[in-house]
Amino acid sequence: MTGEERALRQAVVRQCRWMNASGLNQGTSGNISARWRDAMLITPSGVPYERMEPEMLARMPLDGPAGAWQGPCRPSTEWRFHRDILAARPEAGAVVHTHSPHATALAMTRRGIPAAHYMVAAFGGPVRCADYATFGSAALSRAALAALAGREACLLANHGMIALGRDLDHAMRLAVELEALARQYVLSLAIGGPVLLGEEEMAAVGRAFAEYGPRAGRPAEAPAQFSGATTAIDHGHGGERGPAAGRSGPVAIRKNKGEATMSVARVTEISSTSSKSFEDAIQQGLSRATKTLRNVKSAWIKEQNVMLENDQVKEYRVNMEVTFVLEG
Repeated sequence: MTGEERALRQAVVRQCRWMNASGLNQGTSGNISARWRDAMLITPSGVPYERMEPEMLARMPLDGPAGAWQGPCRPSTEWRFHRDILAARPEAGAVVHTHSPHATALAMTRRGIPAAHYMVAAFGGPVRCADYATFGSAALSRAALAALAGREACLLANHGMIALGRDLDHAMRLAVELEALARQYVLSLAIGGPVLLGEEEMAAVGRAFAEYGPRAGRPAEAPAQFSGATTAIDHGHGGERGPAAGRSGPVAIRKNKGEATMSVARVTEISSTSSKSFEDAIQQGLSRATKTLRNVKSAWIKEQNVMLENDQVKEYRVNMEVTFVLEG
């Protein structure tokens, strides 16, 4: 086993433990897979996550005999839809399956999530609910693939949810976003049901997503992309404050053909008197955090947080992966 494969296995185990600790999943009901070269690494069947070790993940070929695997433990019973999704969606690097409370509640009623909130655009549009089929079956895999056509997530009737992403972190962020969206939809149903956004409104959201992110400097050659949940973290009265306002720093950098890509973290102080709402604070913070960037080709907003103190907005934090055009 190479060091790179071991690191990926360790990352899968960490994500499994995190999703149970966070309440996104419970017991051994969920499962995670990650693409590894021409195969996938998938969590074993029936092993509690707190006892799972990286070596226990099964390795399964994406193009080979159905059900073939290597390792000390049998793969998850849901290996079929993991394998079929990764084989059919080459852009996907990981698949997360959970039985999160609100997404599963909707799946039990065989409802998808309509355009009740503009964030369904993060999944490619309204989230479908796949037809029911027995867990682990080829029929369930076919139903999941159909529901995922043109989408990054789906619900599974009377079962749970699936989210896929370009890597493990991305897939998990979408799973978290999907559960949040499911909760909001469930709550809206309890008070009369949501007013749905129309096709024109969702088309406008799609255009706005394409323009989301830093646009300073030269005209962008590719649209900025947006993903990741936004959260509020309450530090309470006298709580610990974050880094100084406006501070930023590259975490990593790589260069390729006249471009440089780096991870950038920014912190911006926000006045509660100038932001009327949580969303106002996000927009104000993002604008201030990115206004000094130049020669931006594209940007991916990986994570953003609004920091609260005594229910007042104090700071905006954003982690971005930004690609710049190198001059000269």
